[in-house]
Amino acid sequence: MVNSPSMRVLLATLVLMTWLTGCSGTDPDNLRPWEKTDQSDGNTTLTKDYGSKLEEGQPYIVVKGDTLYSIAFRLGIDFRELAARNGIQSPYIIKVGQTLRTAKPAAKPVKVTPKPVAKAPKVAAKAASPPKKTNKMAAKQSKVTPATKSSSKSQARNDTVKESQPVSRWRWPSAGKVIRTYSSNRHKGIDIAGKRGDPVKAVAAGKVVYAGTGVTGYGSLLIIKHNETYLSAYGHNERLLVSENMNIQAGQQIATMGSSGTDTVKLHFELRRRGQPIDPLTLLPRRR
Repeated sequence: MVNSPSMRVLLATLVLMTWLTGCSGTDPDNLRPWEKTDQSDGNTTLTKDYGSKLEEGQPYIVVKGDTLYSIAFRLGIDFRELAARNGIQSPYIIKVGQTLRTAKPAAKPVKVTPKPVAKAPKVAAKAASPPKKTNKMAAKQSKVTPATKSSSKSQARNDTVKESQPVSRWRWPSAGKVIRTYSSNRHKGIDIAGKRGDPVKAVAAGKVVYAGTGVTGYGSLLIIKHNETYLSAYGHNERLLVSENMNIQAGQQIATMGSSGTDTVKLHFELRRRGQPIDPLTLLPRRR
């Protein structure tokens, strides 16, 4: 009977349970950048996947907070390759709403050059016998030409060195213990334990090319460009102490350790060589 006290208590319990279940879900529109919603039950879980979140080949529309470096980081390609695909020149500025091509350019058809006719060598032989005066002038010019070429080559080498200064010494980003190592398939860096607020330091001198929370799975993230080859990334920070376009010295504190985007306090650290993740332990100095 519905009017019995026991039935009324049972109905009230069912209504209360239904109401509590409805309140336990999370509004997807209010999620933090490092959270995701499980579509099966609507509950919020912390993202633990550090893999690429962008699919190469699909056009990407730039949103607020993006940089060319962060987009290339998510694609897992070199930033210069992404810039070349879109005709973007240094200093690699992109705008909100801009559509970027992420697909590899189609291979250009190979042009077949027809073979020269049989008479061509005879014409070339005649042209190769200039007057004597021309030979004297060429001899005088030949004394100057090598110096000019040498100077050009020297300048080119100097420019190359400036663009790709090697890192003479790598430093540890944190003094904590490594609690998870690199895996090319599942974990593209190392995790270092510590306490909330512990200093996070730059592993080498460079320039901050990304600072924000727009890269899923990394929480509050910093990316530093050290040269044309290497980038370093520092994830799950509590507080960022530097901003984009700032020049950083080796060993400088750049953030404080935290748990943004994860469930424990730690630093997630990555090294990328020409856009590809590598094991940081192959470059960081061995600890005693």
